[in-house]
Amino acid sequence: MPELPEVETVRGGLAPVLEGVRLTRVEARRPDLRFPLPVNFVQLLTGATIVKLERRAKYLLGRLDREDTLVMHLGMSGRFEISRPEGETRPGLFHYAPDPDPKHAHIVFETEAGTRVTYYDPRRFGYMALVNTATLDLHPWFSGLGPEPLSDAFDAAHLKTAFAGRKQGPKTLLLDQRIVAGLGNIYVCEALNRARISPFRPAGAIPAAKLATLVPAIKDILAEAIAAGGSTLRDFAQTDGALGYFQHSFRTYDRQGQPCRNLGCSGVIDREVQAGRSTFFCPVCQK
Repeated sequence: MPELPEVETVRGGLAPVLEGVRLTRVEARRPDLRFPLPVNFVQLLTGATIVKLERRAKYLLGRLDREDTLVMHLGMSGRFEISRPEGETRPGLFHYAPDPDPKHAHIVFETEAGTRVTYYDPRRFGYMALVNTATLDLHPWFSGLGPEPLSDAFDAAHLKTAFAGRKQGPKTLLLDQRIVAGLGNIYVCEALNRARISPFRPAGAIPAAKLATLVPAIKDILAEAIAAGGSTLRDFAQTDGALGYFQHSFRTYDRQGQPCRNLGCSGVIDREVQAGRSTFFCPVCQK
């Protein structure tokens, strides 16, 4: 599933063509995605202006000039394609995603500028909804979310409180969206390796000094991944269709049997299944 950097990459790609423009035509080619589309979805969006396109955790939020916010989640395979009058461009240096299959083009947005944005989702695990903007934070999808990991609210003090007395490993807790919003398996593995913290150590036993290194490791790995356009795992592609480049910088993820890249470490990356997900780590330097 796309993680925070991938969703932020999509937001950054969509913002120039959707922010501040009016939707002149909306087409829903099926009545549902993962969930049924809202009643009058097309009618409520047609003629609306997306004032701002934001991200909260792994959700895209299109703030409308009406009372609602368009909430979009990519699920496992959701992606957008942007088409302009001058044609479609897919910049990239080494690889491109295959052309999307028209039968998976489920939602189409057309703007007053002549741009068409199409949402494709072969597996249909993604979803869209219209939620009242004034009460958005109270909606079940958002009310329990923790702070954004790139915000000032996410710091060592927050982690110390969240981890206090907990026997679960830090990886398990960092994937809990109530503790921090938007983190996923890939970048938690990467951050724990950078901070040299075992994913299996009881979180409540991690010293404060270690937590102080974990927070900047999380922020740095996310910022680098966003700058690089996210990862290329499975069939995720950037908004413009080009695959991201961050996979070249993975230190642990999917590197089982390869040398640890931490300075001065002679360990080899190992893999264990933890709560049904692959955990990649260095048994030598991650204590």
